[in-house]
Amino acid sequence: MSRGLGDVYKRQMKKYAMAACLFMAALNVCAQTKEKDSLRVIDLQEVEIISTRATGTTPVAFTNINKDQLKKQNFGQDLPYLLSMTPSAITTSDAGAGIGYTTLRVRGTDGTRINVTANGIPINDAESHNVFWVNLPDFASSVKDMQIQRGAGTSTNGAGAFGASINMQTGDFSLKPYAELNGSYGSFNTHKETVKVGTGLINDHWSFDARLSNISSDGYIDRASVGLNSYYLQGGYYNDNTSVKLITFGGKERTYHAWNYASKEEMKEYGRRYNSCGYMYTDDNGTAHYYEDQTDNYVQKNYQLLFNHNFTSAWNVNAGLHYTKGDGYYQEYKDNRKLVEYGLLPYEHDGETVKKSDLIRKKAMDNWFGGGIFSVNYKGSRLHASLGGGLNRYDGDHFGKVLWVKNYIGTLDPDKDYYRNNATKNDGNLYLKADYELCDGLNAYADLQYRHISYKMYGQNDKWNSVTGDGLQQLAIHEKFDFFNPKAGLSWQINRNNRVYGSFSVAHKEPTRNNYTDGKFTEHPKAERLFDYELGYTFANSWLNLGANLYYMDYKDQLVLTGELNEIGEAVAANVPDSYRMGIELMAGLKLPCGFQWDINATLSRNRVENFTETLYENEDPAGEKWSTYLGDTHIAFSPDFLLNNRFGYTYKGFEASLQSQYVSKQYMSNLDCKDHILDAYFVSNLNLSYTFALPKIKSITIGCTIYNLFNEEYENNGYAGSGFYYEDGQKVRYNYAGYAAQAGTNVLGHISLRF
Repeated sequence: MSRGLGDVYKRQMKKYAMAACLFMAALNVCAQTKEKDSLRVIDLQEVEIISTRATGTTPVAFTNINKDQLKKQNFGQDLPYLLSMTPSAITTSDAGAGIGYTTLRVRGTDGTRINVTANGIPINDAESHNVFWVNLPDFASSVKDMQIQRGAGTSTNGAGAFGASINMQTGDFSLKPYAELNGSYGSFNTHKETVKVGTGLINDHWSFDARLSNISSDGYIDRASVGLNSYYLQGGYYNDNTSVKLITFGGKERTYHAWNYASKEEMKEYGRRYNSCGYMYTDDNGTAHYYEDQTDNYVQKNYQLLFNHNFTSAWNVNAGLHYTKGDGYYQEYKDNRKLVEYGLLPYEHDGETVKKSDLIRKKAMDNWFGGGIFSVNYKGSRLHASLGGGLNRYDGDHFGKVLWVKNYIGTLDPDKDYYRNNATKNDGNLYLKADYELCDGLNAYADLQYRHISYKMYGQNDKWNSVTGDGLQQLAIHEKFDFFNPKAGLSWQINRNNRVYGSFSVAHKEPTRNNYTDGKFTEHPKAERLFDYELGYTFANSWLNLGANLYYMDYKDQLVLTGELNEIGEAVAANVPDSYRMGIELMAGLKLPCGFQWDINATLSRNRVENFTETLYENEDPAGEKWSTYLGDTHIAFSPDFLLNNRFGYTYKGFEASLQSQYVSKQYMSNLDCKDHILDAYFVSNLNLSYTFALPKIKSITIGCTIYNLFNEEYENNGYAGSGFYYEDGQKVRYNYAGYAAQAGTNVLGHISLRF
């Protein structure tokens, strides 16, 4: 990204700020709404994404989260942390405080296996299959509600769901004009400022909303600073049967690297906040110096055009067009690198030929993603059905440049790429789903999806073949996949309070970009397949709800780390024939008239790779000797056997207090069942206190604070691990190593919200 790109972004932010001012002015001139017409508009919104949502008769495990629930936690942390109390969910944070590069795992599956949509439109990156929440700062402030489906879930658009689906709906507008200011400040110089305005419904047909946000933090980890700016703009036209909405949202992030993590030895010597990223040298006074631009920089802009029309009370159609543009780069200091890997010739310095040197490199991306989705929905007295699908295309350039070389003789060409490759991906799907009431209370569900993917990668990749020494990895990949994903189940509403359900689903997932580029240069990974079995029970009345869900997720050709290395010494994720996840999810909620509320959920699971063989290399040299060992059934990495979430809440008039606690059992960071690759169990609690009141001309004021990690638990929630071997006295000796993402101790965020 050039400085010009940053200037463009600043100009755009000024435009959006001016637009927000205009919206504020419109608050005083918008017309009064008619209640009956407004209700029609509300009904119109509710059916916008009906085709991708589960309902009370859908035989899948899901959790609904509304705007109020999000707002009670949305003080600066990324959206994954706002979902951390949902069943089977755990979060990670590189910076240690929940802001910046964060991830969400559900049932042990990572973000690449969680399908995420906004208004039915895919949000996952087409190549990595991940959602980089850092590119969607404060998006939760523009979310109306969301649904998390665990397991294969229902058919939707985008990458296949192998662990969960997150379906978000934006665009909740107020019937009346409003303005809202939110701010927070606390530990690690963390602060958040959000401005929201809306016109309400103008002339019974028009509505406009806007949001501007800024989030910044120094981070818990040394130098793990985060600077995030974002916007959200929405305009809509509504009549009795039709709505058209244009939405644009975007974000700009600058994040200092903190992804090296630290070993236990480094933490003991330098402290838990130690960060080696960007290290250059230590001067004569013993002061370590770091590269200040060791940062990730990215600008992402999203556009959505949504159309909804009700033909009759039974029939409606939804359609959407979308376009996302992304530009970004990261810079990093690298020491003692081979010049030939960067297309540079050796040079003379102090009478010696220099073939290795310290340098600064820049790796960049320039990509776009666009397409369309649709669904036709029918809702009769006994039959609910949807026919839908989508067609999307991705086009992305990956390239790198060398910005500086220590003591280099000559001039570096700032426009020269030392590698460049292009990737394109076409992704189309078509689904038909139906829910039919067989008899009173008994519903049958069927869901059929066909998905076709064409993925191409051509050019040079940033990976030097150290085995052959003949140059950079050459990409010439053209893969096509055709997936058929059927789902079926039954749901029985036994009576007003009790319900049981069961389902069977098939899901497929194509390999990610890294599965190709980080694997063996001459071997391509295979697609993965999942058989998902779910059986559940729920009880609900006015003050108590209970639930239990049994699941068995049977994987074929799941891609897992094997301990093998590719030609450049990187860990290889390879297909394993058989693996599974099985467990039970338990949920309970109690809400009493006195204002006390208790919510608790737990997951007990068993996650295993069957008949696993580990392969190690001598001194981790991919050209060296191999050592393979059959290990039998082993734990799947980052999949705890036990997870517990607990929340005590109390409300009295405007006062609200809640204590949230999470326990996560130990996790292996590899599939090797190695005691040196363990993330220890941890128990973390957060205390939230707030008070809401009104003043003349101010609808509501909320002030409060959140104390994170109340009991100052010392823990890590992410990391990496590896192994190799060497010879000693003619015997093979294994060695292990690991890095850990240390998390912040007790820290505080104060917050205030004003709504006009």
